Amino acid sequence: MISASDFRKGVTFEINGEPHVVLDFMHVKPGKGAAFVRTKYKNIITGAIREEAFNPDDRFKKAHIDTKKMQYLYNDGEFYYFMDPETFDQIPLAYEIVEDAIKFLRENDEATLKFFQGNVFQVEAPNSVDLKVIETEPGVKGNTATNVLKPATVETGAIVKVPIFIEEGEVIKIDTRTGEYLSRSKGE
Repeated sequence: MISASDFRKGVTFEINGEPHVVLDFMHVKPGKGAAFVRTKYKNIITGAIREEAFNPDDRFKKAHIDTKKMQYLYNDGEFYYFMDPETFDQIPLAYEIVEDAIKFLRENDEATLKFFQGNVFQVEAPNSVDLKVIETEPGVKGNTATNVLKPATVETGAIVKVPIFIEEGEVIKIDTRTGEYLSRSKGE
């Protein structure tokens, strides 16, 4: 059990059997009345964000979130299959669970799966990935304006804004948390 007075950013707890994570909190001690903990928290499964004040003595069950690195295998048109590299067990997941990460994952890439009570609720791609540009407009010679971006489609199908000097066939580094171009890949 965890009490509201123990809340910190990133702490997970359960309300009505659903897992939540603390996004922000503030211990408030007004001049009159009892102290309370103003909390902004997010439902891990649905993504809904709420703000609520709790009594510091309110107690909650700690939500245990398990994470596991798994290998993305393939998509059969309906499900996305991930394999545990230790047991070789395969898990089929629906698009709704993988949609944020899948646009940056190639077959055989590693991803982090998050579990609550044995069920996957989120898939995370590595923080940055190197992907090949398969389609983009050619850069215009002499156009040297800074911060000019153009859309580029990478090998996984994601569309990323890149500087005008990036050409088709180049490998670029992408921040998967924001979907932004970081640099040309060093591994060319």
